[in-house]
Amino acid sequence: MKILMVQPNYHSGGAEIAGNWTPSWVAYIGGALKKAGFDQIRFVDAMADDLPDEQIEEIIRANKPDVVMVTNITPSIFKAQDIMKIAKKVDPKIRTIMGGIHSTFMYPQVLSEAPETDYVIRGEGEEIAVNLVKAIAAGNDRETRGEITGIAYIDDDGKVFATAAHPVIEDLDTLSPDWSLYDWDKYIYTPLNCRLAVPNFARGCPFTCTFCSQWQFWRRYRARTPKNFVDEIEVLVKKYNVGFFILADEEPTINKQKFVSLCQELIDRKLDVTWGINTRVTDIMRDADLLPFFRKAGLVHVSLGTEAASQMNLNRFRKETTIEENKLAIKLLQKNGIVAEAQFVMGLEHETPETIEETFQLCKDWDPDMANWTIYTPWPFSDLFKELGDRVEVRDYSKYNFVSPIIKPDNMEREDVLKGVLKSYARFYARKTFFGYPWIKDPYVRKYMLGCLKAFAQTTITKRFYDIDRVKTKNRKLEIDLGFDKSRILTQDEVKNLKELRPEMVADMSFGLKEAGYQREHDEHEWDDFDESTIKDRQDSTIRNC
Repeated sequence: MKILMVQPNYHSGGAEIAGNWTPSWVAYIGGALKKAGFDQIRFVDAMADDLPDEQIEEIIRANKPDVVMVTNITPSIFKAQDIMKIAKKVDPKIRTIMGGIHSTFMYPQVLSEAPETDYVIRGEGEEIAVNLVKAIAAGNDRETRGEITGIAYIDDDGKVFATAAHPVIEDLDTLSPDWSLYDWDKYIYTPLNCRLAVPNFARGCPFTCTFCSQWQFWRRYRARTPKNFVDEIEVLVKKYNVGFFILADEEPTINKQKFVSLCQELIDRKLDVTWGINTRVTDIMRDADLLPFFRKAGLVHVSLGTEAASQMNLNRFRKETTIEENKLAIKLLQKNGIVAEAQFVMGLEHETPETIEETFQLCKDWDPDMANWTIYTPWPFSDLFKELGDRVEVRDYSKYNFVSPIIKPDNMEREDVLKGVLKSYARFYARKTFFGYPWIKDPYVRKYMLGCLKAFAQTTITKRFYDIDRVKTKNRKLEIDLGFDKSRILTQDEVKNLKELRPEMVADMSFGLKEAGYQREHDEHEWDDFDESTIKDRQDSTIRNC
């Protein structure tokens, strides 16, 4: 059984400005398949190699796979669907499988637009992929597919059908990632010029931010044991020469006991690796006295979900934080030699030139090491998407990429939102270039930030950053072509009557009911009491001077 895994060739100039990231699904799904006995697996990273469809077709022809697997996020969904079509063009007998967050909720759209997709895997994919590939190998997948939980397909009557959700993986220590599937020379973290990995410590999020959907996809927050996870990091460092890793988790610090134990395990093993995370402001405040300890464990970069410059938006996003707490968390990180990155969400319906400027001034006051202005992207399976209702007429999902304004504000044009965001970036990093980064006292942080500046400069010159190739100057004025596919812009009538007129565009939000492992509210979790004795390497805080 020959399996070809393909990462779709999608680019938007967002997170990839820091380099090529290892697509985590390959290691975890591929490892599960290998553990089940399917050892003829090849991975093609069409994104890292920037492969056109014609070359992907040639690769499929040359490899003659029995199964082609792809993943997707919302902006890459059309590229993923194209790979399904290419595979069937090469050989109709190839079984085509798609996994990922967009197709989990939007499988009616995927199967209607790309009926060449034999199966959609919904949710956490390791166990489902093994069950499905076993049926394909046995030659009876068509007959038994209705018994395989966690998939969707077109049935014998030509109708879209989804089986019951598959239970979540209760014990994440059973994961068996295979990191040998990557060509490691492709995955370089530009700021440090070293190999980069994106492993999983935990899955899910116990919070329910309205613009997000990770808590819906993973259904319940679960974490691995620290020793098991650091075993994996040790393999990455010693076998694959990884120098920096980014946790794929939504909020790795939420379980304080496990996160502290993870840090101590890294310190004990003396691994030559540094790392970064995304987490919540409240956790940084909670652990203020432990930040020197986290830094000793190699944590050097924290991206904070500050999200908004107004308390109104924070409340709307269900962030459960305040403006004052956001600023304090940034200062706490900086004081302890950890790079603080602030995230701002722009482009909701009430955005104006004044609110864009307000956000910039607030960012200037907070003075984080890095700032990231993302344009609100209304995932079609999020709570806020439903709240926005008929305001979301653009359904060109390839532009749902955090760098394209999907929502038109009441008092601004979409293009003006993008201009305001780009102006904020230019002003912020100009100040850091001349008055910030070169004068940082901490040598590691200074090196790191100058490396980040290099990444920004490289992708700006090549016009990959924020997809700025769409921005042109004509008669000394900026002109922007947002590039929406007009055939994917709905009429107001279609938007208002979506279920009746365009049912394939409606997300299936029934995924992950409680009996299949669904758990929404974070107050249902019972964490272990924190054991102070876990920490053997507590240090005093050191002030960082910039």
